[in-house]
Amino acid sequence: MPTLQLRITGRVQGVGYRASLMEAALVRGLRGWVRNRRDGSVEAVIHGAADDCDALVAWAYRGPPAARVAAVAVVPLDAAPAELPPGFECRPTA
Repeated sequence: MPTLQLRITGRVQGVGYRASLMEAALVRGLRGWVRNRRDGSVEAVIHGAADDCDALVAWAYRGPPAARVAAVAVVPLDAAPAELPPGFECRPTA
């Protein structure tokens, strides 16, 4: 099962992006986390079945209604699932 790091840019802070991404990830049974970045982007790490990860990446390009996504960078990670939370969490801004 893949582990992916996502970096979403555009108008993605202050529009409910993190909460919406967390809900979309939980619906798909993914593990991981999401947080705002000080540069105005949103970062997430997701882990789960490849089809579910692909579906969340596709969702990330749209985001919630108030978001205006400019780009989504996706990087495969070698992170072990043990390094991730058992569910999905929202982390503090980094």
